Amino acid sequence: MLPWFENGAFPLYLAPMAGVTDVVFRQICKELGADVMVTEFVSAEGIMQADDRTRKYTEFTDGQRPVGVQLFGADGERMGEAARKIVDWKRPDFIDINYGCPVNKVVSKNGGSSLLKDCPLLESVARGVAKACEGVVPVTAKIRIGWDEKSINAVEVSRRLEDCGMQAISIHGRTRSQGYGGEACWETIDACARAVRVPVIGNGDIASGADVARRKSGTAVSGVMIGRAAMQNPWVFREAKHFLKTGELLPPVPLAERWELVMRHCRLASESRRYGNERHAIMAMRSRLMAYCKGFPGAKELRQRLARVESVAQVEEIAAWSMAAA
Repeated sequence: MLPWFENGAFPLYLAPMAGVTDVVFRQICKELGADVMVTEFVSAEGIMQADDRTRKYTEFTDGQRPVGVQLFGADGERMGEAARKIVDWKRPDFIDINYGCPVNKVVSKNGGSSLLKDCPLLESVARGVAKACEGVVPVTAKIRIGWDEKSINAVEVSRRLEDCGMQAISIHGRTRSQGYGGEACWETIDACARAVRVPVIGNGDIASGADVARRKSGTAVSGVMIGRAAMQNPWVFREAKHFLKTGELLPPVPLAERWELVMRHCRLASESRRYGNERHAIMAMRSRLMAYCKGFPGAKELRQRLARVESVAQVEEIAAWSMAAA
């Protein structure tokens, strides 16, 4: 069993999200209670070509462990070679295979959720990575419940992945055709968890401690994965752990504390040089900033201002204005 599931633990995963769950945001979520991290997805071919732009997605700190690097691709042998390169280079706690990404640029390369339509290829990829990592690090997988509502095959896929050596399976309760719309089907996630012996991590529509508790008690999952809710509210991990322990809701996070975290995120993003200089870093943060301020007093005007920021100082000015006006 993976160590983070031992002794009845019910880990909270931060879902991998392209352009969101970089090394800085993972650090923030770890501090707020997230148990397991997964990097943004990484192209196996980019790793094989020693592309520095690709390699930056594999960055993590020891303080974020346990952390997995997520790979996508459609060639089991090449995926396995890429996985070993990453393991030798970074020593992550696990490798995760992306079978869930719905975006066209990944699906068009026969990666991500497109493999849900081709179970033999899906198995070939899983076996290739598992063989390459055998005895070194565990391999896990992330899937959706199917390609569309007419081909929901997550139970079959989960069984196949278990047979291929996957040691845990994360399941987003939507089909590829749903994207991020509609509701996640937790009945299918539950059926998968009951069909395999390895831990299943449920993902979809988890936005509060009460949501986590409901899925823990009402399904057979061994943990949950939180994605989009954490973009707006990374405190969700702290709130969930408190609710699981006490059955009580924490009071809302004060506006000043929210702004303090937002400003710290901006400073860390700028200092990381991940996106280039400060101007580029803050411009890259704009969509993140607008997600953070959802529900803030005067959110509409805040979004208009944040959509134009180019420096940490400008964010600090807007924060001061927001708190003074509240």
